Amino acid sequence: MMRAVARRQVLVQLDDAQVQRLDELAVASNDSRSELIRRAIDLYVEAVGEAAADLRYAAAYERVPEDLEELAGLRTLGVRAWPKD
Repeated sequence: MMRAVARRQVLVQLDDAQVQRLDELAVASNDSRSELIRRAIDLYVEAVGEAAADLRYAAAYERVPEDLEELAGLRTLGVRAWPKD
């Protein structure tokens, strides 16, 4: 059973070239302008969130850099534990 999703109408201003590209894509994909814009917003918001997570990850490594000796020890343990064919 599909549930109706509450939506709010929002005015977005686009230039003529954007509208033309959007209309071409809508025809090619058999989707409405609104559906394409919703998808684009979802993709953009997700990408921004991932970029922010990447920045936090990089900052954490700057605060606590990798210990190369520790990594070498872990690699040696991994090689020993991995079965030989």
